[in-house]
Amino acid sequence: MPAPDALTTNEALSPEGKTPARGLAQGADETGSAIGPEHVKYCRDVYTSIQTELAKVIVGQQQVVEEILIAIFTRSHALLVGVPGLAKTLLISTLAETLQMSFKRVQFTPDLMPSDITGTEVIYTDPATGERSFRFINGPLFANIVLADEINRTPPKTQAALLEAMQERRVTVGGKTHKLPAPFFVLATQNPLEQEGTYPLPEAQLDRFMFLIRVGYPSDEEELEIMKRASAKGEQPQVVIDAEQVLALQEIVKAMPVADHVYHYAKRLVRATRAGEPDALEPATKWLSVGAGPRASLAMITAAKAHAIIHGQHHTGCENVAAVAHSILRHRVAVNFTAQSEGVSADTVITELLKLVPANQPLA
Repeated sequence: MPAPDALTTNEALSPEGKTPARGLAQGADETGSAIGPEHVKYCRDVYTSIQTELAKVIVGQQQVVEEILIAIFTRSHALLVGVPGLAKTLLISTLAETLQMSFKRVQFTPDLMPSDITGTEVIYTDPATGERSFRFINGPLFANIVLADEINRTPPKTQAALLEAMQERRVTVGGKTHKLPAPFFVLATQNPLEQEGTYPLPEAQLDRFMFLIRVGYPSDEEELEIMKRASAKGEQPQVVIDAEQVLALQEIVKAMPVADHVYHYAKRLVRATRAGEPDALEPATKWLSVGAGPRASLAMITAAKAHAIIHGQHHTGCENVAAVAHSILRHRVAVNFTAQSEGVSADTVITELLKLVPANQPLA
């Protein structure tokens, strides 16, 4: 997809013909906003084009697609949770086809070792001189998009290696640090039903995922369409953007303006989850044992920016924060025994908190 003003890919989204970050920083208008109508339109067009290409293969799941793209536009990671057969793996692999970036799929198993994903050093013999030296061979993490299939089936040692890659965007092997390519995303899948032979993800690793996305069953009409498509020759998705344009899109989202009252709304919503703290609200005090940490507040604002821009808005509002709240908070809070005995889920608690925390509240 061509960038605004017929700029080159390297200069995508910069009306002044500078690099994306520099162009945005120097292109702010009188209100302090660096986002112009051409930026919003381009981001919206890219989002719509990717949706169109995915729809050639994937039936429905618009909310899932939206949240995955928000994660990509915000330099974040996402965990997809759903029963087998809901096309989680197909969705991610199809998405990789629409983005002209390197893609690797890793099937996580109980015998998977850290070196199997990070890479390893091997002894290399120079054919000319006969000298031997260690040479690092890249593992599958050295890709722009990494599909971590059934991530909870691998032991904690391998999960820890993935954790460093997700947080630091680098891996350490043999005492040497190797940077991962940019952009870098981990899109992981997990089966919520099977517990035999699985290793539940630790809270620290769950917190590194911006979104925990629930993948639900298709509707009646969607399931019928899935069956019909299975016996027909479908269209192949086409490339929409490449790695350089994704990096430029991330700069656009980062520069999206946010008013102070929106920051305060996100802050109040996160602090309302912390049972035992002064700002906790009644649903959290009654049903939660652990509330969300500061990383949830950061993720809330970042995701809200992307949600706003892909819907054609020129500013971020409280409604954007509320739209992303469930997928950001559901894996960062823990329900207590009372909630479990009453059949109350984390999503139910978040819904109740959204009703109680006022939006667009004037600042004192």
